[in-house]
Amino acid sequence: MILSDKTIKQMLGENTLKIEPLTDEQIQPASVDIRLGNTFSIVEDSSTGIITLGEQINYRTITTDTYLILPGQFVLATTMEYFELPDDLTAFVEGRSSLGRMGLFIQNAGWVDPGFKGEITLELFNANRCAIELKAGRRVGQLVFAKMDSPALNPYNGKYQGQTGATGSRVFLDSDK
Repeated sequence: MILSDKTIKQMLGENTLKIEPLTDEQIQPASVDIRLGNTFSIVEDSSTGIITLGEQINYRTITTDTYLILPGQFVLATTMEYFELPDDLTAFVEGRSSLGRMGLFIQNAGWVDPGFKGEITLELFNANRCAIELKAGRRVGQLVFAKMDSPALNPYNGKYQGQTGATGSRVFLDSDK
């Protein structure tokens, strides 16, 4: 079941769902707007020109209120908000249609697990032929919350728990290498 603005506000008031910082204007009828943070990370070139899943990837991370994403560029960014989801709530990350129509694709894995705590790392790609100026604090997407039929037996406690800033891939930590 998708949560309504009424239920979202109730959960925020009860502190069972935490989103900080948050303004009333961000709460929409069936979602919460997410804003762009000020941390951006770019994959550094490797000496071999190949990225492997079994080795740590190096990133160059910058903190700025304005970032120019070049045509064809991929960059990690972060939300301004820090989230704490209870064990019976999950969320879907959706980009803004207005930005997609400019050629800016805003993704993440698309899913926020129950029990997750942290800022959400966003994967940005500029499919336009022009550079796009990004500003920290601007709305870039929304979280749609869904109530689960029961609390998760194993809520999220993985390698991204508590992340802040634009967090790079930690796939090299996977046990199925």
